[in-house]
Amino acid sequence: MARVSPEEFPDPAIDAELADKAGQSRAVLAGGCFWCVEAVYKNLGGVSSVESGYAGGSAETADYETVSTGGTDHAESVEVVYDPSRISYGQILKVFFAIAHDPTQLNRQGPDTGRQYRSAIFYADDEQKRVAEAYIDQLNKAHVFDHAIVTEVVPLEAFYQAETYHRDYAARNPLNPYIVFNAQPKVRKLRAYQQAQEKVRNR
Repeated sequence: MARVSPEEFPDPAIDAELADKAGQSRAVLAGGCFWCVEAVYKNLGGVSSVESGYAGGSAETADYETVSTGGTDHAESVEVVYDPSRISYGQILKVFFAIAHDPTQLNRQGPDTGRQYRSAIFYADDEQKRVAEAYIDQLNKAHVFDHAIVTEVVPLEAFYQAETYHRDYAARNPLNPYIVFNAQPKVRKLRAYQQAQEKVRNR
């Protein structure tokens, strides 16, 4: 658990600079059940799309039934497409660590256990790797969490989209008890964080 609220969570000391003009960049992140992580990023400004899927394994095992056995190298992941002129890669990671999941839980997240629920950042290039590793080091040295961060930082080999029925699952199933207790609190935390940021900008 974090020792500070998302509003007090530190910004990355090392980050990618905002682009001069609008474009599309991608971040692939694993933080437990992809329904919950997708729900957070769907509500984040500067993000144009979020896809649930699988990363870390081969095409042959990239399906929900097989991944759910915990016997593959895949992690339930999300591909976040964002505008780098509006939000930086480091700010994408800030939401990942502060809101989307608990990066100190090894091979689990909340009620879900298994390697498929591990915390991981799948970097696409050297800059993403540099920002991710530096931010983890910064958060660990600042003792932002009660325990050390266990997030893997590994190269992205491929991202495989999940089955259609997983898309927008939290939004389409708001009364599902799993969504009520696991996804919706994270979305509320994000909204509180965004409101706090807006107040700072309007001072």
